[in-house]
Amino acid sequence: MFASDRLPLAERYTELLATEGVVRGLIGPREAPRLWERHVLNSAVLGEAVSEGASVCDIGTGAGLPGLVLAIARPDLSVTLVEPLLRRTTFLDEVVAELGLSHVTVVRGRAEDLHGSATFDVVTSRAVAPLERLLGWSMPLVAPTGATIAMKGRSIHEEIAQARGFLTAWRCGEPQVFEVGVDLLDPPTTVVRVPWADPARIGWPLARVAKRRSGRRDRSSVKREVS
Repeated sequence: MFASDRLPLAERYTELLATEGVVRGLIGPREAPRLWERHVLNSAVLGEAVSEGASVCDIGTGAGLPGLVLAIARPDLSVTLVEPLLRRTTFLDEVVAELGLSHVTVVRGRAEDLHGSATFDVVTSRAVAPLERLLGWSMPLVAPTGATIAMKGRSIHEEIAQARGFLTAWRCGEPQVFEVGVDLLDPPTTVVRVPWADPARIGWPLARVAKRRSGRRDRSSVKREVS
């Protein structure tokens, strides 16, 4: 999962998670002994789903999972870590500086703060929110030929079923559920990939305009009824 020259960086990051991460409340004390198998390695295998040289945005990255791990394992990627809490971004800035990860940018804020100003080949996340809500945050950041690639659990097929209306309204492509790290981890990591259905017809700005128009129609109806 890590090339020989990247493994020391992964080891140092994991050490920082187990020490400073616990002290600062970024990682629970019970998680410290199992950081490698439960957090670091299952984040690293996400790289199997990310093409070479891609720009990656990890929303709600927390202590850097999975985005910072991806950046350590894949120096070919350009990684942006988005996190609203100051104590977490402070930790991330310190780790990025110590490990010399010049291809990583830390942004303090929410995904919505970047809507309309930046897009990426891949938008990642780990245990952030149910799929429909997650896509509302991530898809506006996805480039026309890019995709949301989120780490998910056993409920992903139920989440997809619940998000059908959203997927249609926002012109998203069919979600693809698959596993990464099959030959490396037990259990492997489950991910869902959601692209745009048609790169030439991005859904989210159109969905936003349609919502505004619908709101105006609703208000006009109310005015007519009142009059």
